[in-house]
Amino acid sequence: MARKSDVPSYYGEPQKFDPTFRGPIHNRSCTDVLCCVIFIIVILGYIALGTVAWIHGDPRKVVYPTDSYGQFCGQHGTPNANKAILFYFNILHCANPAVLINLQCPTTLLCVSKCPDRFATYLDMQYQYRYNKSYWEYYRQFCKPGFDNPRKSIAQVLQDEDCPSMIVPSRPFLQRCFPEFITRNGTLTVANRTDFKDGLGKTRSVTDLREAANGIVGLLDAKEVGIKIFEDYASSWYWILLGLVITMLVSLAFILLLRFTAGVLLWLVIFGVIAAVGYGIWHCYWEFSILKEKPDADITISNIGFQTDFRVYLQLSQTWFIFMISLAVTEVIIIVVLIFLRRRVRIAIALLKEGSKAIGYIMSTLFYPIITFLLLAICIAYWAVTAVFLASSGDAVYKVMSTDPKCQYSNITCDPETFNKTNVTKVCPGAQCTFAFYGGESIYHRYIFILQLCNLLVFLWLVNFTIALGQCTLAGAFASYYWALQKPADIPACPLFSSFGRAVRYHTGSLAFGALILSIVQFFRIILEYLDHKLKGAHNAFARFLLCCLKCCFWCLEHFIRFMNRNAYIMIAIYGKNFCTSAREAFFLLMRNVVRVAVLDKVTDFLLFLGKLLISGSMGVLAFFVFTHKIPVIQEEVPSLNYYWLPLLTVIFGSYLVAHGFFNVYAMCVDTLFLCFCEDLERNDGSPGKPYFMSPGLHKILGRADQAGKQHTGS
Repeated sequence: MARKSDVPSYYGEPQKFDPTFRGPIHNRSCTDVLCCVIFIIVILGYIALGTVAWIHGDPRKVVYPTDSYGQFCGQHGTPNANKAILFYFNILHCANPAVLINLQCPTTLLCVSKCPDRFATYLDMQYQYRYNKSYWEYYRQFCKPGFDNPRKSIAQVLQDEDCPSMIVPSRPFLQRCFPEFITRNGTLTVANRTDFKDGLGKTRSVTDLREAANGIVGLLDAKEVGIKIFEDYASSWYWILLGLVITMLVSLAFILLLRFTAGVLLWLVIFGVIAAVGYGIWHCYWEFSILKEKPDADITISNIGFQTDFRVYLQLSQTWFIFMISLAVTEVIIIVVLIFLRRRVRIAIALLKEGSKAIGYIMSTLFYPIITFLLLAICIAYWAVTAVFLASSGDAVYKVMSTDPKCQYSNITCDPETFNKTNVTKVCPGAQCTFAFYGGESIYHRYIFILQLCNLLVFLWLVNFTIALGQCTLAGAFASYYWALQKPADIPACPLFSSFGRAVRYHTGSLAFGALILSIVQFFRIILEYLDHKLKGAHNAFARFLLCCLKCCFWCLEHFIRFMNRNAYIMIAIYGKNFCTSAREAFFLLMRNVVRVAVLDKVTDFLLFLGKLLISGSMGVLAFFVFTHKIPVIQEEVPSLNYYWLPLLTVIFGSYLVAHGFFNVYAMCVDTLFLCFCEDLERNDGSPGKPYFMSPGLHKILGRADQAGKQHTGS
């Protein structure tokens, strides 16, 4: 074992401890009070920001489309209450793809109750109106409200923008009317027609509509996929929930079994993962060898492009070849790691077994992740709602929209009530004063973007504080277990509740301080990711290289701060000192025991990761057999799905998160016991006057760690 005299001075000298120390200190004082005050003020300011955003914002601006007059389509209590769809007077004016991205174009926008279902022109309507009044009754629903003069000349109607010159069969998408394109025998049609009259005396091809609605066909396909996905979730949600409940029970049983069969169980996990990945390699090779003989299976993924039906990819030999190579690389990495770390794996398994005893005595810690989850859900919901209200703040802003790219008045603000009295329409014929967006000229509206950044930063701060609170609470509970001389007799009552109370009452400022440092780093990482996304099309190689270096540096910095914060919170939970002092003492304590850290830290994380991987993978296999009706007993009960892979991926990902929640408690337990063990070695020497608080088993475990580290160093 490392003695005080063996420790290099640059690692920091061991502290002179109170010989009467018997576990987490109960008589504490508040730490980092200034940061606590700032944190409370920021929370109050965040509440004020949400209130101001709630007053000025209107989510309906995001949910509902808006017509040319800034009125919502489908808004209750207005004349448009039953008109939830936006209709374009002349969609041919939307030929510019950039205009279509914003779902705005230089034509009159009107709220309607349904989209047109036939081809018609204003001139045809006038002709048919002489013999049948119903033609006008149908056509007028696509004219401005209040207009009722079917005999008005077409030139005057178009000048006053009373009615569209034509209508085409359409269907709603994103609450907007777009032509209903159908491809028949390779020919693009709308209502079985390849041409139509534009109402101005010209016959146009439906390809003109296609250019005007460029990209909408793909979006319509995406909508159909979205509907099918929603149907799959609606019919399989209870099976997904059942899978997550089973995962929770399996994870709980796994941790309980570690209490008694840690060695056997963890080796079973290791060989189980190796066997499962090996089976995956064999299965992929089997599928690859079968498809390789088929003539149509040698098409590459790049040739078929993106397909909404992902089963198409499973018919390609290249898909299974990629799967096989990926699994083979994973298998090799796992085996190599286990070969080189086989001694340390044995030590880590023994330490995990010791940690399972602590969890066995404090079972309430297994359910604390539920509290963390609820607090995180509140933070995420508040951030999302505030962001939506901020984005929808402001009054309607109108801009000049013109089909003429040379129009000097394009994109300038205008007033729809006085627009016709200006000379804009004379200089730019066909120009429209159309609703553009919601904004304003007040100080509040000018700084909406800054407020969104503040919303993001405070959100990150609250999320990291919630995680820090959970780590400090668990650390305090497990430290109470370790520093009990007679276990379990000396373990205090309700250690988890007592630790939570100490963390909130005395150390809110310290936890907020650590969370703020991490949040600032994460904030800059998000900004760098945003800049990287913006510069993807840039040709400045030096700027891209510099940005890549900065991203790498901040990634490393974030992970280092996470590691240091975690250990600082453990020291705060034990001694009740401020954040900086705790972080410094934790750092030097780890440096004085760097061999043990190298032996145990990543190895235990690796073993726990294998456990999470095995549980989520097993649930994925079970879900696959369920959703593909491979289990005869329940195949009649399982619904038929459009895309079974989506609920399957949901079960796998959800199972991993559930297992991560349970295993994270285990990881925190091991880290706490490890730091307490290092403190115990420096405080005590095993004599009757200074007995070790560690169990003989733990002392023997980490003694092997020292020997393994010395052998590794000597070699």
